[in-house]
Amino acid sequence: MSPAPDERDRIHAAMDRILAGTPERSDGALTIKSLAAEADVPRNALTQRHLDLKNEFYAKVKERGQPTDVEVRLRRQIVKLKELRADDKDELAQLRADREALVRVVNQLTLENRQIRQQLMAPSSVVRLLPSQPQPPAR
Repeated sequence: MSPAPDERDRIHAAMDRILAGTPERSDGALTIKSLAAEADVPRNALTQRHLDLKNEFYAKVKERGQPTDVEVRLRRQIVKLKELRADDKDELAQLRADREALVRVVNQLTLENRQIRQQLMAPSSVVRLLPSQPQPPAR
């Protein structure tokens, strides 16, 4: 499929509208996706056929000195991911501490269990009956 004859002109006009903050067909984001929508051309027109226009758009966006919408979104996502990573790190430290405590308890209970079994197996062990609790009077 060959490009429309006025495709480059439409892309330039769309670029001007987006950079001026007056988009007509797109959300006005400083992205190639929005530029393609604004120019009413397929996205691959900018990523394959008109790389010079794509690079020109990015250069103009960079000249503005403002981060692109994608960059802002990614920076927010980075902050969230760093917070989640810190939370995971804290949780992991707590789980490791809990594991150590549980290992100690299991070892202690294993030792006590072994001692009780040895006492029960010893021929001299005496089994004592514990006094039963008195039954409450029937009403």
